[in-house]
Amino acid sequence: MEQTTGSDGLLAAHGVLRTNDLDAARHAVAGRFCDHRLTLTAGHSVSVRHNHVGGQHISLNVLGYGGDVAIDPGMLGDFYLLQIPLTGEALIAHRGEEVCASPERASILNPDRPTRMRWRADCRKLLVQIEERFLHSVAEDAAGAALPGPVRFDPAVDLRGRPGRRLRALALTMAQAVDAGRLYTGKPGLREMAAERELARQLLALQPSNVSHMVRADTGAARPVHLRRAVEFIHSHYAEPIGLDDIAARAGVHPRNLQIGFKRAFGRSPISYLRDVRLDAARYHLSARQNRDSVTETAFACGFSHLGRFSRDYRARFGQLPSQG
Repeated sequence: MEQTTGSDGLLAAHGVLRTNDLDAARHAVAGRFCDHRLTLTAGHSVSVRHNHVGGQHISLNVLGYGGDVAIDPGMLGDFYLLQIPLTGEALIAHRGEEVCASPERASILNPDRPTRMRWRADCRKLLVQIEERFLHSVAEDAAGAALPGPVRFDPAVDLRGRPGRRLRALALTMAQAVDAGRLYTGKPGLREMAAERELARQLLALQPSNVSHMVRADTGAARPVHLRRAVEFIHSHYAEPIGLDDIAARAGVHPRNLQIGFKRAFGRSPISYLRDVRLDAARYHLSARQNRDSVTETAFACGFSHLGRFSRDYRARFGQLPSQG
């Protein structure tokens, strides 16, 4: 196995692997990502090329195998992987879907769902590896509250639509900034931190996920302490039978003053805000594609006591019935 820097395009100055040995490739790539099975499915050889640069929470990679290979990483465990084909095609099975990846269609793998892939010999991808804990933190900042569980993205990314084009442009801009010596030049600094946070924030905003309805583009300006207390109390106790008086008591203000404050800050009443938090939590749980609770169990677990009202409010907020996921 030869370790070189090479001169073959994007991230060319950051070559970490050049080999024609399949076992050596599996071992080296596993060290950067996770353990996996790698088998040759057609032809007699590979020509693996891997360029890599790492930041604090995100790494950028350009990877191609130069042969038809099957890759079975199982579950990634602690990172998301945005895969943007630069050339060629790949077939990805993930989260109950199959994505035919190409320069017009990317994919994103979630940490807690198994994956199987087949890369064609001409497939070469820009891979953006994002630490799960970091993305979860960015998502909670955007939502303005703790999330009820992990973020799970839809696997397919349409690179022909505006959101997909934007994601591709952001990833390429980061890689090009590395090539120009403006990013990931050594010890992480404010520029690297800002670039990583912006990419994570845009991924959450642009790619559909089970928290898309919870994430706000703007978390809002600093608000009075009594509103922050009220919001924290609602998010921590939404599943309980709480009302306006309970929220006001925890916030330390008169209920009328709390209503005025919520109207100014959020454009709605505290009870309307509470209802939407409950609906968001229900939406999150009902969007699960595996081991999903029933609609009735979900409604009661999220603080609803009247199923008919829950179905009505759910449809008004999300445009579909709870039974439709």
